Amino acid sequence: NETAMKLHRIFIAINLPEDVKNKLLSYQEKWSELPARWTTLENLHLTLAFLGNTSDQELAEVCKLMQIVGERHQPFSLEFTKIVYGPDQRRPSMIWATGEKSSELTVLQKGVETALAESSEIHYRSEKRPYTSHLTLARLKTFELQRMETEELPNVNEEISLSFKVTSIEVMESTLRRSGAQYTILQSFMLKQ
Repeated sequence: NETAMKLHRIFIAINLPEDVKNKLLSYQEKWSELPARWTTLENLHLTLAFLGNTSDQELAEVCKLMQIVGERHQPFSLEFTKIVYGPDQRRPSMIWATGEKSSELTVLQKGVETALAESSEIHYRSEKRPYTSHLTLARLKTFELQRMETEELPNVNEEISLSFKVTSIEVMESTLRRSGAQYTILQSFMLKQ
């Protein structure tokens, strides 16, 4: 029975070390006057590809493909250099951590997308817009923001230097709860040493 089939909201991501996540989220205190919902520690990750609703059968195929992709790529370092308003400084709706463009990350993300897009067993539509690596640290509450003058907004433009080694990619599931999305790592695939 098709309707009884459980679907998972699946995406592929890079997870960050605890210390990096703690440092990034400690900026909440600096901009505590901002009407913002900060990302929780366990939900901080870099998305490489979002699949959305995926059946168990497709999920098994996704995991097989991600193992292959992992074996084709070597570990690399990623650095976050700035905390800024996203996606647009003039009309902010988020707070982002961004970094220098990393060619290894771009190649890995392309590898993930291509593997998914070329599989006949998975429904995946690749993003039309170019991939940008940013971490969403907070989402601004637009209703409360509109009541603030632009001049009242704190200047979020912080130079940081946080780097970590990317050694694996994860197949993750997003479950919508009352409190927001909950993310779980289903499987982790090591990049080739």
